[in-house]
Amino acid sequence: MFDTQEVRAQLPAEVSPSALIALPSSTSQSTHVLDRLNAVFKHRRLSGTAFVLVVTAMMVQTYSTIPVYEAWSRVQIQDERTTQVGTLNASDPAFWQESGPYYQTQYSILQSRGLGRRVVRKLDLQNSPLFNGSAPPPRDPLSLARQGRAAASAWLRGLIVKPPPAAAAPPAPDEPAHEAGLISAFLGGLSIRPEPNSRLVKIVYSHSDPKFAALAANTVADEYTQQNIDLRLQNTEKTLQWLGEELKRQEQQLAASEGALTEYRERNNALSLEDRQNIVVSRLNQLNDKVTTSRNERLSKEAIYNQLRRADPSSDAIDNFPIVGTNSAVVDAKNALATLTAQKANYAGRYGPEHPRMMEVKDQIENAKRRLVAERTKVLESLKNDYNAAFAQERSFSSQLEEQKGASMDLDRKSGDYKLLQRKADSDRQVYQSLLSQQKELAVVANSRANNVQVLDRADVPPFPVSPNPRRDWMTAILAGLSIALGLAFGMEYLDDSVKTPEDITKRLRLPLLGLVPAVRGERVPVLTETVPHDFGEAFRSLRTSLVFTSGAQSTRIIAVTSSQPLEGKTTTACNLAMALAFGGSRVLLIDADMRRPGLHKTVGLRNETGLSHLLVGQARVREAVQRTSEPNLVVITAGRTPPNPSELLSSERMSNFLANLATGPFDWVIIDTPPVLAVTDAVIIAPKVSGVVFVIGSEMTRRVHAERALETLQSGRPRSIGVVLNRVDFDRNKYYYSRYYGYQYKSYYGQNQGAA
Repeated sequence: MFDTQEVRAQLPAEVSPSALIALPSSTSQSTHVLDRLNAVFKHRRLSGTAFVLVVTAMMVQTYSTIPVYEAWSRVQIQDERTTQVGTLNASDPAFWQESGPYYQTQYSILQSRGLGRRVVRKLDLQNSPLFNGSAPPPRDPLSLARQGRAAASAWLRGLIVKPPPAAAAPPAPDEPAHEAGLISAFLGGLSIRPEPNSRLVKIVYSHSDPKFAALAANTVADEYTQQNIDLRLQNTEKTLQWLGEELKRQEQQLAASEGALTEYRERNNALSLEDRQNIVVSRLNQLNDKVTTSRNERLSKEAIYNQLRRADPSSDAIDNFPIVGTNSAVVDAKNALATLTAQKANYAGRYGPEHPRMMEVKDQIENAKRRLVAERTKVLESLKNDYNAAFAQERSFSSQLEEQKGASMDLDRKSGDYKLLQRKADSDRQVYQSLLSQQKELAVVANSRANNVQVLDRADVPPFPVSPNPRRDWMTAILAGLSIALGLAFGMEYLDDSVKTPEDITKRLRLPLLGLVPAVRGERVPVLTETVPHDFGEAFRSLRTSLVFTSGAQSTRIIAVTSSQPLEGKTTTACNLAMALAFGGSRVLLIDADMRRPGLHKTVGLRNETGLSHLLVGQARVREAVQRTSEPNLVVITAGRTPPNPSELLSSERMSNFLANLATGPFDWVIIDTPPVLAVTDAVIIAPKVSGVVFVIGSEMTRRVHAERALETLQSGRPRSIGVVLNRVDFDRNKYYYSRYYGYQYKSYYGQNQGAA
């Protein structure tokens, strides 16, 4: 049918080679806002209904809602660390703690049931008609409408589900049951709004009565301020009471510790302990020095004594020791001995040995020697006595030192006990003084009635309600209605995966679009007669032009017409296409190859007696099967009797020979109506044996997945070419979108006619 390689070389890649209906250029193919609005226009009934229902429901809600007024008072809350007596200093770790938790606690207190109970009792809400239900209901039309709406809502909720009764919050121990409901109802209208980057808080109360809203906001602020004072005084009183009891206990403990200290001081003369300790220390130092000196002296004398204790006093060698040789008595004795010895020597030259003088000198010499030995012996005895005295003195000093050490240790123990008792007494005294100071400070706080909460602004009666706001609600309702309407329209469009636009064919199915066929209302099987709309005929004439210009110069062009599933209009398309070709002067043969469910003969008004099935089984000749129509250039071969094996007949050699003979026969065009692709394989069998396939898709009725599966099946038979006809297009429903394509078809059709003329 088409030379696809030749046509692709001449057209852009995104345009299918056999499409004569020009798609918009890349610029015009970009999404236009009207393309989006087209979905809304197509689903205008659903979108419009949703818009009206949403706006109506929201405005009924608005005008039936009881007006709510908001009144607010403003309080300033200072951190207690900056307002209390005895403010924390920077050295206290608590000074640097964040104040966020403190303020969050205050916000919770403002909405607590305890504060709510104070306000309820202050305002006597138990006897207020606004809260005890004794106020008569209003009788104006708007109020009646609200009551009706509430009753209807309750009735509908009862029909849908009957919820179990809501469990009320358990009342506090000091909260009567009837008061618990009042507190909950009152707190329902209270809200707290801290102002950013400040210590200011708005106390907001919402109510249908503007005066009560202002009164409630002011009362909450007043009661919160008073409660803060009461709580601080209550805490101060409790602390003072505890301090009083603790002071008594601490006073008794201080008295006991001071008494123990006094008793110990008297018993151990603790007043002179320090002086005595100083004396003992000085004495210890002196004795230690004496022991050291006496030990050194004893060691020195012991060394000399040990050297001389075995020396011979009669030997002159002993004089070599300085302590002996330098002794004055020994020196005198030695000098006297030397003098006598010299005198003896003098006498020896003058007198004989027996001379009286010689005998006298000898006696004197012996006496001198005995004296020298005696002096030497005295020195040795003196050394021994000195050593013994030094040893005794060392022992004496050591003994005294040990005694003094014992006395020092006893004094240290007594001093430690005394200091321990003194520290305990001092500690008890400091604790007592601290408690006494705190008691005085708290007494000042109790008398000062200082408060870290101040009411800055009191609530005024609000002149206008905050809700409902008709102007805002109208805008909200319109925006919500538009959002839901657009969402429904776009949602329906998104969920609709049917093939409905030329872009679905060219971009998603990637096939050429041969033409658009409009839907004909009221006609079950529209054919090209005078009764059908003009645009219906124009569509097939445009389709004819597309086929003529894309089929080349073949002698006989054989076209198979099929679809993915039944009721997409393939038979009507095949019939009207054949008529359009015949009206153009071509000789056309129309064949009904749908032998399972033949319907072509009904469309053209012929009898289905002898047809294609008879030809393929050899029961009739072509001349016998061909039937003429009212159009001279159009003849028809109907399906004939339904055979048991249509697929085998269509794939038979006789069918191939029949089509080959038609290709060189007397006809310009052969149009074959084949069964749907997804139903049976007949169209796949015929596809490779013909010049081309026209695939009919019902607009907005064929799902894209079905069309894709059918085309995959059809292409498995390797047809020469495939072109798509989008059938039953509702131009009235999508005027903007299809006007671009249908307008081009209309002008193209007339342009071709003028060219032919």
